[in-house]
Amino acid sequence: MSRVGKKPIPVDGSVEIAVDNGSIRVKGKHGELCHTWHPNIGVAWNDGDRELVVTRPNDQRHNRALHGLTRALIANMVQGVQQPFEKKLEIQGVGYQATLNGKKLSLQVGFANTIVLDVPDGVVCEVPAPTQVIIRGADKHAVGQFAANIRRVRPPEPYKGKGIRYVGEVVRRKAGKAFGS
Repeated sequence: MSRVGKKPIPVDGSVEIAVDNGSIRVKGKHGELCHTWHPNIGVAWNDGDRELVVTRPNDQRHNRALHGLTRALIANMVQGVQQPFEKKLEIQGVGYQATLNGKKLSLQVGFANTIVLDVPDGVVCEVPAPTQVIIRGADKHAVGQFAANIRRVRPPEPYKGKGIRYVGEVVRRKAGKAFGS
């Protein structure tokens, strides 16, 4: 059996779980998430032990893959409604900055125009400093995808390191043209 898939998912007492035919609804203090899984996979809620168990019908390759995937997605949902996921981005470059106007994130990163991105539902965006962006939310996929969309506007370039990067991301620097006579 799958090592990831066979582990039960412990659920805190502050989280409400509702398992219906092929879907699960997880509600906590930081939001409510819903997921529909593949019909080959079974999810059982044990109210006494407060844990979710994911099962599969057989050991076919497709079912083995779905087993671990479903368990990981549900575990991320439970974790996200308890403690929101967070991504931090930093902007490096002279004159590069970000501003937040309501649900719109404006990026000035060396283009002639300002790039405006809409903050998706369920995601909270903060700009504590003009060169820092913090993204929080209960849905791990939504937080990671919005952070990737911001980074895609101006990824860090290898010569001067200018651009938008994750906090702690290491950018390999290249040597420029050597001045020769």
